Formats: sequence, structure tokens, C-alpha cells
Amino acid sequence: MKTPRLRLWDRRTLTRLAALFAAIAIGLLLAWNALLRMPGSSHRGPLPPLTPEQSSLAIELRAHVEHLASSIGRRSTFHPKQLAESALYLKTQLASYGYDVRDHSFAGRGSPAPNLEATLTGTSHASEIIVISAHYDSYQGTPGADDNASGCAAVLALAKRFATTPQPRTIRFVLFPNEEPPLFQTPEMGSLIYAKACRAANENIIAMLSLETIGYYRDEPGTQKYPPLIGSLFPSEGNFIAFVSDVSSRALLRQTLKIFRDHAALPSEGAALPSGVPGVGWSDHWAFWQAGYPAIMVTDTAPFRNPNYHQPTDTPDTLDYDRMARVVDGLSSVLTSLASAKPR
Repeated sequence: MKTPRLRLWDRRTLTRLAALFAAIAIGLLLAWNALLRMPGSSHRGPLPPLTPEQSSLAIELRAHVEHLASSIGRRSTFHPKQLAESALYLKTQLASYGYDVRDHSFAGRGSPAPNLEATLTGTSHASEIIVISAHYDSYQGTPGADDNASGCAAVLALAKRFATTPQPRTIRFVLFPNEEPPLFQTPEMGSLIYAKACRAANENIIAMLSLETIGYYRDEPGTQKYPPLIGSLFPSEGNFIAFVSDVSSRALLRQTLKIFRDHAALPSEGAALPSGVPGVGWSDHWAFWQAGYPAIMVTDTAPFRNPNYHQPTDTPDTLDYDRMARVVDGLSSVLTSLASAKPR
């Protein structure tokens, strides 16, 4: 008598498995399309020569970075004198462009720590506000050239460029303290205090851009790292500027990246990912998410590329100011478009 063969897979089971795998594949495709597939085309090939304006901009950016990271140096509540000096420098620069700078001071670990705000009031849609920002403190004991004198230099350059050309919507240039540990994502984080105050005042912030470490670039393969599971989807060369958001801000992310790609001759990548993915919420844009505002980060990806991140070697001589100038020039087009009165 033959023993009946045990059938592990019948037709019904195989059909169900096929349907399950198809559903997973469709889900992954939809997720990729919504979160990782970005509009426009990243620049490829050699970079064109800088324009005369971009060359001047590169010199301007370097001067700001050198003053913050070399002349002043360590800037944090652990070094309150230098933190105050950097705030005074930034405030003086903004005032020299013609802004009435508001100093929203608060106590951070017992030391004065001002949020600095310079406002370019809109001409027709003034209640609709765009915030472009950077933090001016550095990690404990480090000069913080890339992290984040580079972002501060960009905010200053953009504030200067727009000072005499008001846009339909309001643009705020804001500089925050206390982004670095141990105050990161605590009640004393400057951007969190600011974002909560904006929400309490029912201010209509339609876009927030956090400029976070934007000056370090490398063309060699293998110089760019990523959080787990997503590295195969992006270049291995650390020569691009990244636009990053959580899932809720993906519309703003796609809009800004498309504008940047249309105007900037520099490789660019973008991703809208869950906020729990390492790196996605690692700057002041996180604070605006907590207040319910759309916000993105513009970054060279910091620890995923720059070996000097949070090290004493994060010095001005390690940065690429020509590529920084290309980033700032592209962001100028982004701001112009976001601040226009076209329907959103």
C-alpha cells in the first residue's frame, strides 16, 4: 500500500501567496513613488564654471564661516561667551542689510540664548510666512564649520540678497541656538521654543527650510553613507545636496527639490521618510513638525558623509565654498518661487 504524498502547497495556498507578494510589491512601489521618487532631474556630469556672482558669493560665505568657526570658535552653552559673540555677529550682519532684528532671548542652561529673527514682510500675502533658518551653536568643544556655520552663512547670504526685494509672501530669516546635544529635542531647544510660540500666536507658516551642514562634498565612490536599507537607492559619491523630510511634509519637499533642480547646477537628492529613520529629524525642522508646520532639511547629510562631524577637525578649510555657493544660489530660486503669490 502506497503512503499518500503530503502536499505542502496546494493551488489555493499558492494563489494566496502570489496575491500577498503582489500586494507587497504594489505597496513598495507606491511607497517608493510617494516617498523616494522625486520630480525633476538631478544635475549630472561636470559642473559648469561659477558665474561672477557665484564666485563673489563663495568668498562671502567663506568669510562668514571663518568668522564663526575660527575667530569665535566653540559656540554653545558650555562656552556662553562665544555663543553670545556669535549671536551678536549674526545680529549685526542682519541689521547691516537693513533688517529690524528681533531678539527672542531665553535662558539655555542658565545662559542667555537668543533666537534671532529678521523679517522681510510680504507685499500682498504677508500673513503667509516662509521660514529659512540655521542653528548657530556648535557641538561641545568643536569649531563647527560645517555644523553649522555653513548653514548660518547661507542664511546671511540669502537675507542680504532679498533685503531690497520684498516678495508677495513674508520671508523670515531665523537663527537658533541650542540645537546641539544635550539640549537637542528638549524644552530648551531654540527652534522648539520658537515654533511653539508661532503656533500659540496662530501664525500661518506655510514652509520651513532648515539649512543644516551644507558645505562638505566628495566625488570619490564610497564617500557617501546612508541609514540602513536605503543606501542602494542613492549615489555612493558624496557630491550632492540632500532635501529631507518626514512623510507629512513630502509635498513641500517635492516642490522645493523640483525648483532647485530647475535652477541649480549641482547634484541633488531627496527623500520623504518616516521621522524615526536615523538622520531624518536631526535638526531644527523637527521642532516645526512638533508644532504642526511643514518643514524640510537641506543638508550635505552630516555624519553620513563628513568625517569631521562633531570633531575638532570641523574647520573652515575642509569645506567646498564653490559648491556651497551653488547651493545658496539654487535656494534663492526656491525662496523666490515659494514666496510668490501663485496658488499653492
